[in-house]
Amino acid sequence: MNQHTTTDNAGADRLTPDAQASSITSWIDTHFDEQVALLQDLVRIPTDTPPGNTAPHAEAVATTLESWGWDVERHTVHEKQVRDYGMQSITNLIVRRHYGKGGPVVALNAHGDVVPPGDGWTKPPYGAHIEDGRLYGRAAAVSKSDFTTYLHAVKALEASQLPLRGTVEFHFTYDEEFGGLLGPGWLLEQGLTKPDYALCASFSYEVVTAHNGCLQFAVAVHGKATHGAMPHTGHDALQAATQILQAVYAKAASLKNISSSIPGIDSPTMIVGHIEGGTNTNVVPGKVVLKLDRRLIPEEDPEQVEAEVRALILSAVSGLPGIHVDIRRILRANALRPLPGHERMVASLQEHARTVFGEDIPAVGTPLYADARLYGEHGVPVVMYGAGPRTLMESKAKQADENVVLEDLRGATKVVALMLADLLV
Repeated sequence: MNQHTTTDNAGADRLTPDAQASSITSWIDTHFDEQVALLQDLVRIPTDTPPGNTAPHAEAVATTLESWGWDVERHTVHEKQVRDYGMQSITNLIVRRHYGKGGPVVALNAHGDVVPPGDGWTKPPYGAHIEDGRLYGRAAAVSKSDFTTYLHAVKALEASQLPLRGTVEFHFTYDEEFGGLLGPGWLLEQGLTKPDYALCASFSYEVVTAHNGCLQFAVAVHGKATHGAMPHTGHDALQAATQILQAVYAKAASLKNISSSIPGIDSPTMIVGHIEGGTNTNVVPGKVVLKLDRRLIPEEDPEQVEAEVRALILSAVSGLPGIHVDIRRILRANALRPLPGHERMVASLQEHARTVFGEDIPAVGTPLYADARLYGEHGVPVVMYGAGPRTLMESKAKQADENVVLEDLRGATKVVALMLADLLV
């Protein structure tokens, strides 16, 4: 393995903190066109999930980094495990940059998988088109942008020739849209990494220290199909499913009465996001499948919530003749709660973001769920910070015309580089 080891540099040691910061940020400015070009290359390689054939993107990233002289570890998840998961291919990347002895191991995680573009785009979704200071394309904001945020932050740090100690690990993973279990979760479970800190992709105007959890279920409502001219001879699964829908949305309305104490996180939510069933217009439906999403605030107990959801569904169809229901949990993503040790990263990010962006950057929670929780579940202090605007809606993430403001990308890269200097010097 190639190791990049910095040695004490007399010139760097004599630099004042302001001069050290200036050296780092000037390098980022000088090389920013290269960073933007790299992001364009990453956006132009589709990684739609589903279908989830993401290994080609990972190989392209690995090849690029190897052209820099960096060692790249390719960790390919077994094909059957990936297929059973619902994807086609996953190759996760770890890149380790080793410095002097005695410092921490800091993991930088961003994911390359994305939801399909969908309709309504005014720019080519994989064109990486730049207009009015914004780069457009699927994953421009979430989170291929932060592949480049983290890479160029570390390149700037190494170019500064500061006496660095410890290790930076890049974790580029490819299944966040499916829950992260075969991405960061898999890397951690396999014992391939054990960082002291982790930084995960996010946006530039807040440091995220907590996020919601998520439970998802496939609810199969079984009845008996029959001819539409004689509906009394069957058992209507759609009619039963309608009662479940009514119960779910009545419960969803009551969840607004529950509030999180964490700024940035409001109340739990529950929706039915997908419905399928029936065979034809003139046939009583014999089977209907509902897919349900229940978001949990960090204060909630996932096991208790799951039990409540199952009881709610079964109660809604209790007593209906000829109806039975199968409830299959398809995702359990635990909430992220702040862990002791994260304070050092938060304070550093806030200090440098205040300087770079000229405003106070709050530490908050987010109602989303993300891969960050997987580091937290392994006891790793983790926060989320990266390139992007003030709100998810402004970035149009998972919507048409997703984009990142290039000045946000530049600023976030500087903030991350300066935070790493605080941890590693």
